[in-house]
Amino acid sequence: IRDRFEGSIATITVDQNVPRGTYLVSYRVISADSHPVGGGFTYSVGERTTPPDEADSGSDVNTVVATAVVTAKFLGYAGLVLLVGPVLVLTLLWPRRLARTVPARLIWTGFGLIIASTLAGLWLQVPYTAGGGLFEVDLDGLIAVLGSQFGAAQLTRIGVLLAAILLIRPIVAGTDGRADRLMLLALAVVGFLTWPLAGHPAASTIPPVSVAVDAVHLVSMAVWLGGLLMLVLFLLRWATTEELGAILPIWSRWATLAVSGLLLAGLVQGLLEIGSLNALLSTTYGRLLLAKVGLVALVLLVAAISRHLVQTGIGAHRPSWLRRAVWVELVITAVVLGVTSTLVHTTPARTAIIEQRMGSFFSTRLTNDLFSLQVELYPARRGNNSLHLYAFTPDSSRPLSVAEWKVTAALPAHEVEPIEVPLLPLTDSHVTGEVSMPTAGDWELRFTLRVSEIDQATVNVTVPIK
Repeated sequence: IRDRFEGSIATITVDQNVPRGTYLVSYRVISADSHPVGGGFTYSVGERTTPPDEADSGSDVNTVVATAVVTAKFLGYAGLVLLVGPVLVLTLLWPRRLARTVPARLIWTGFGLIIASTLAGLWLQVPYTAGGGLFEVDLDGLIAVLGSQFGAAQLTRIGVLLAAILLIRPIVAGTDGRADRLMLLALAVVGFLTWPLAGHPAASTIPPVSVAVDAVHLVSMAVWLGGLLMLVLFLLRWATTEELGAILPIWSRWATLAVSGLLLAGLVQGLLEIGSLNALLSTTYGRLLLAKVGLVALVLLVAAISRHLVQTGIGAHRPSWLRRAVWVELVITAVVLGVTSTLVHTTPARTAIIEQRMGSFFSTRLTNDLFSLQVELYPARRGNNSLHLYAFTPDSSRPLSVAEWKVTAALPAHEVEPIEVPLLPLTDSHVTGEVSMPTAGDWELRFTLRVSEIDQATVNVTVPIK
């Protein structure tokens, strides 16, 4: 048999000349949203022995790599803000008498940040998915990343950016036309879609909806923050009172639409990725989302003050007041971008809550002068648990026939007296049973095995139940 991969089935050959005993298989795969997922299981050859120590879960990521990935994401989002907002304002709101040189620098800085972030993402995806260090990147790994959906999305983004350079040059120079704007709009749609196609939305329960909603979320963020940046850095300082009187009401409507899109898209994303109140409150993803919602609420409060200044005309006559309010918005939203960068590399709450419910695997070996007992309990959580017991000779060299088994479970801390566990013999040395553990805590399991007419012994173990 040769190693082969067919859909979700992997066939791997193993060494046929291995000693008898129990072996551990660890695996690491890349999920549809480009994140590593791992696990492991044991199997025995000839006889069951003490399982190997618990191995790497398979999904651990080098700390430096994980930090670099989040940083690259943040720089990419910052690049979007610096690119989209200035392009939009220069195209539709910029007074003709004002020079475009300085705002153009923001645009090209945004270009540079997005391209750097995308190239860094391609490089980091290799050690991120393989579990290696920052510079543990080889040609085969890069080829695998480039051939994945994640790689295709990143390469498409770079292609869109390179094509957009030709269309943005006329905007920077103030010589753009309708055709330039329409082609740039088409490129922007494709470019924005590359972010959700390389992340969680591509693997959600309803991918088309999630991808579209995430793209709307990104567009709204980039328009809102990019426009605010142009206001605070340039327009509120350089434009005249008459110009601000014309610009600010238009920008206020844009900001309202952007914030509405941000909130609506965030609501739909939350429903798709969270799924339940328990998932919202008990997972890292849910708590990060709550922190993001709190920060956005604070930003909206400041934005309401800014809008009041615009609607009452105070912003046009006292631009310094409006400028301070906008600066506060930008500082808070910079923190929001940081939280978002962490969110996109955190297991979605819907998935995390399933993993929590699956629980863990408790395994131990108890030995005395009469026997060695292998104890396995799954999932080691509140509720019903499956118990498997394997009896061996004291030296664990071979299975041991047991004449009679008795198991009790108790929780002294909660005054739960020993309850006998019904057992089903599968072989002379292997029994199984279902244990009801309705309360979390340190449960005491007591095992009594009679191996002959007169030989009997009891062993105990404490099992932490979550």
